[in-house]
Amino acid sequence: MSAPTTPENGTLDLTRPSGIRTTKSALASGFMVFATALAVIPLVWLLWSALSKGFKALLHVTWWTNTMDPALDSAKQGAIHAIVGTLEIGLITSVISIPIALLTAIYLVEYARGTRTARIISFSVDVLTGVPSIVAALFVFAVVVTTLRGTQSAWAASLALMILMVPTVLRSTEEMLKLVPDSLREASYALGVPKWKTIMNVVLPTSVSGILTGIVLGLARVMGETAPLIVLLQYNTNFTANPDVPNFATIPTIITDAYTRGGVDTPSVWGAAVTLIILVMGLNLIARAISRRYLRRMGK
Repeated sequence: MSAPTTPENGTLDLTRPSGIRTTKSALASGFMVFATALAVIPLVWLLWSALSKGFKALLHVTWWTNTMDPALDSAKQGAIHAIVGTLEIGLITSVISIPIALLTAIYLVEYARGTRTARIISFSVDVLTGVPSIVAALFVFAVVVTTLRGTQSAWAASLALMILMVPTVLRSTEEMLKLVPDSLREASYALGVPKWKTIMNVVLPTSVSGILTGIVLGLARVMGETAPLIVLLQYNTNFTANPDVPNFATIPTIITDAYTRGGVDTPSVWGAAVTLIILVMGLNLIARAISRRYLRRMGK
């Protein structure tokens, strides 16, 4: 019988531990590895399918310089008009959504925390988070096009996408602001700094990394939405940057149009899909770079 592992006798038991707790730990570790594989395998499979079928289209210069004009040969057609359209709608949506989401989150955390108003707003945001994109598109169509006698346009599509983006950015910003220690706020108040300056100079800089991540997640969601674009826009095979016209091209509508005409194996379908993945990944990398640079300037 080996000596017990105690500090008194100076011995160390290096045998592998056993028992029910070790078994439970091994089962939990195995379950976590299995769950991680379930999450990673579909992602890798999706990326491989998109890259293997659509990356060749991106290697042609014409993909980045030409449009989907039917007068062009299929091998010379490109997606520059859809790339510009997607970025333009994303910019319009962000300009509308980000201030609304940030100001609402600041109000909920800094001014109305624990009040009945905050609970009502939070409940409304939770409900809005689960609204399907087609419902948001139909709502904007009914209000803008039918009731106000407006026209289908990129502005109308951006309003529908705004309904989808605001809850994502708001909820992420709210959680980041809640993670800021109250001791930082109290230290600022103790120095006589007004509340609004404390928010601008202490709270927001501390949570800027998480806020940028939430903005990118919200933008990534709306950039891939198709239903609002189908309802509130008409596909255009040529270039246009005017958000007031109904004929407007985006990457999701390229995928829908190409799939309708040629099926899932059409090269432009997968080429547009890979282009959209690259755009979203690029936005994510830019947000992370800005966040790291800002935190470095703050000395963190």
